[in-house]
Amino acid sequence: MTLSALALDRTPRAQTDDPWWRSAVIYQVYIRSFADGDGDGTGDLAGVRARLGYLRDLGVDALWFTPWYASPLADGGYDVSDYRTIHPAFGTLADAEALIAEALELGIRTIIDVVPNHISDQHPWFQAALAAGPGSPERERFWFRPGAGANGDEMPNHWISNFSGDTWTRTTNPDGTPGEWYLHLFTPEQPDLNWNHPDVRREHEDILRFWFDRGVAGVRIDSAALLVKDAALPEVPQNPGPGEHPNTDRDELHDIYRGWRTIADGYPGTRVLVGEIWLLDIERFAKYLRSDELHTAFNFDFLARPWDAAQLRASIDATLDAHAPVGAPSTWVLSNHDVTRPVTRYGREDSSFAFAKKRVGTPTDLALGVRRARAAALLTAALPGSLYIYQGDELGLPEAEGIPADRLQDPMHFRSGGVDPGRDGCRVPLPWRGVQPPFGFSPADATSEPWLPQPPEWSALTVEAQQSDPSSMLWLYREAIRIRRAEASLGDGAFEWLDLGPGVLAFKRGGDILTVTNLGDDSVELPEHSAILLSSSPLTGGRLPTDSTAWLRIHP
Repeated sequence: MTLSALALDRTPRAQTDDPWWRSAVIYQVYIRSFADGDGDGTGDLAGVRARLGYLRDLGVDALWFTPWYASPLADGGYDVSDYRTIHPAFGTLADAEALIAEALELGIRTIIDVVPNHISDQHPWFQAALAAGPGSPERERFWFRPGAGANGDEMPNHWISNFSGDTWTRTTNPDGTPGEWYLHLFTPEQPDLNWNHPDVRREHEDILRFWFDRGVAGVRIDSAALLVKDAALPEVPQNPGPGEHPNTDRDELHDIYRGWRTIADGYPGTRVLVGEIWLLDIERFAKYLRSDELHTAFNFDFLARPWDAAQLRASIDATLDAHAPVGAPSTWVLSNHDVTRPVTRYGREDSSFAFAKKRVGTPTDLALGVRRARAAALLTAALPGSLYIYQGDELGLPEAEGIPADRLQDPMHFRSGGVDPGRDGCRVPLPWRGVQPPFGFSPADATSEPWLPQPPEWSALTVEAQQSDPSSMLWLYREAIRIRRAEASLGDGAFEWLDLGPGVLAFKRGGDILTVTNLGDDSVELPEHSAILLSSSPLTGGRLPTDSTAWLRIHP
């Protein structure tokens, strides 16, 4: 089958506007690593525009871009210095507007990232706050506080950082004496905003309007549960009850998102709000998805679970149960720009994920990981709701674990003292074609090498190498998305478990599709069916091998 034959028919389900997000396949673009259009070694908007045909043929409904704004890149762009300007390495605002329009012509919507918890320390607001000094109105937009202890030498509290290390940094007064401290739940280059301040709320509402006016179809909200802090900045209780944590999941957040929803609903069509929300409390999680707040939220519990039937089923049940009362669709994702890639993660003895567990030198069985990642791709694509795909997972890219120390950039690595390998391994530029780096990531006449080095063995994983190979990961993803689009039973809708024994996850979608995932040690007999729509592994004697998923046509 040729590449053109794989181009997807854009069915009415994909083009009708209101419910598009409930079943959408959304592709995450980490722009620095997608495609380099100008040869400087950094991915850019020109590179994405040149590859829109690839994304169309993959079959995705929308693109989610990690921050493309002006930024010092202390944290990969999540330290924004200007939301209305594109980072010059990525292009211009005109390039972004052209990309949004060109993608939409192909039936692909654009979702952008906003980072409301903090900004860059180079942002004009923070620079003005430093210059204005203690007690100034400019500092009220942030969390500046005197230090504790006799001389103010101690941090105002002992909150835990998401990036290891301290959550407070002390300033220096103009005369060289130690000054106030400021809060940053992430790096010192990312000062937290004070969401009790009206300027902060107005600015972010204006940012939403700025990008909705330019045609974006939605906004992904980074660290969505962290914005509001208890103004007293107390220590975290040992066992905080619902709404009692001083910097996470505060009740005041819901008024903020109701305001955002009102803005989104004021535009034609459906402009979706997607929250990055890490919460263990299912009831608290569901509150963000009420009909007048966010449309959807990322489901991190599923990607964090090990490759185990009971664990995955428990996560699926908990996710569906959490969304049912508010009528919101679930979201399913295997990885993103912060997470160890599935091919590597599923090949480890402990295949679960947690930031605190990441360690340099963890052994991986890549053959096992590939087999499980293929099965997981079909499992997630068959679940009810929307599906997110992180760039490169459709190529079966493993985590790049041999990056030289002098090329690493992720602050998580450095703030852990080198114990945590950081996130650069899942951010290495994509391989497009050829047999040696940069594998078509940059133009042939490029004078700079990619910003992170690509493993030479990726020559077998390029788009060019996989696009005509029916056994490849790329082919599997394209077929899964094609079938998902063509079958009314897939996407959002009915779901029913079937019991096929321990180690097997089986469920019906609608009345005519059954998916079976074998996580056990032995092959299993498939239930009665009229056709096999797709299988992650070849059957053996009509049986589904271990670590495999099959989609079956059944009679209603």
